[in-house]
Amino acid sequence: MKKQYKRALSIAGSDPSGGAGIQADLKTFSACGCYGATVIVAVVDENTVGVTGVHPIPVPFVAGQIKSVLDDIGADAIKIGMLHSSELIRSVKETLLKYDIKNIVLDPVMVATSGDKLLQDEAISTLKTELIPYARIITPNIPEAEILLSKKIQSQEDLLLVVKDLSFGRSVSVLLKAGHLTEDELIDVFYNAETDEIIKLRSKRISTRNTHGTGCTFSSAIAAFLAHGLPLNDAVRKAKEYMNKAILAGSEYEIGKGHGPVHHFFDFWT
Repeated sequence: MKKQYKRALSIAGSDPSGGAGIQADLKTFSACGCYGATVIVAVVDENTVGVTGVHPIPVPFVAGQIKSVLDDIGADAIKIGMLHSSELIRSVKETLLKYDIKNIVLDPVMVATSGDKLLQDEAISTLKTELIPYARIITPNIPEAEILLSKKIQSQEDLLLVVKDLSFGRSVSVLLKAGHLTEDELIDVFYNAETDEIIKLRSKRISTRNTHGTGCTFSSAIAAFLAHGLPLNDAVRKAKEYMNKAILAGSEYEIGKGHGPVHHFFDFWT
């Protein structure tokens, strides 16, 4: 018997500067020991400074990519990133329903690190009602959580108060990231809907501009560790550890004129 890869699939947009989107997902999958496959939903014109434009891939072609990968290679976990329209969200869900894959990690990408909006307004309600309940875990940051809940989040205490609301009936686990707060200590709040427990994930803030693609990287790391068969709590903790190390290593570099990327391969080269 030949060995089998742990397989992770990313369904997301591309980033030609290499720090976010599909490119960050593939780097993360590789660094975390998975064979990575991709479905590109949009070609994004962006760099470390900002987003210039988004060119959507036709929805039937996106569905075709998903079928091609899953019919042939399959997947132990799937990470879903930027889905810019209601039509695309529905098509991705309907296509995935034909396959028995439980490890769905949804990063509800709405705003880029630069502040540029990436999701059409009418797609927000579709994301909330149709795709979020289908995921095993979602990984919003504070601006995304504010959009989903239509309320402001201003403190660490607020994270604890709203994290279960993001679970939409307590059926979906939630990693609510604290990076947009100003405290020296970052405390991400993880609600495991499968065990009905809240876990605080602590880390020290790292002084760096190189945060481009952190959301993509974090969610992809969770997917990678779920693909390896880790329990949800362990997968989230290991992803947090990987994320912290990638940010710390990336802080020592300068690349681009804006928000540079993290160092996905800190364990392999410097």
